[in-house]
Amino acid sequence: MLFAFSIAPGTSDDPDGSVSAAVAEAVRVVRASGLPNETTSMFTTVEGDWDECMAVIKAACEAVAAHSPRVSLVLKADMREGFSGQLTEKVERIEQRLRAEP
Repeated sequence: MLFAFSIAPGTSDDPDGSVSAAVAEAVRVVRASGLPNETTSMFTTVEGDWDECMAVIKAACEAVAAHSPRVSLVLKADMREGFSGQLTEKVERIEQRLRAEP
């Protein structure tokens, strides 16, 4: 299963409104989990089973909550039993098609 999510604090003490310090703490939690993961400019994606991914997402939310009394979570899931390695393989299938078609 793949879970793409974005966690952000509802408030920021940074003069320019940046939330990067809190987001970095959430990403630190994800990376420490040992699950396959990827962080882009808008989302972090983690791969694993439901329980282990949800535990990581909850811990990441708690890390952000240490920075703000209000936390926003956006979550999208691709639940496809029997498949693993999809964090990279889904992208590779698209790349193969792009190379094969004009």
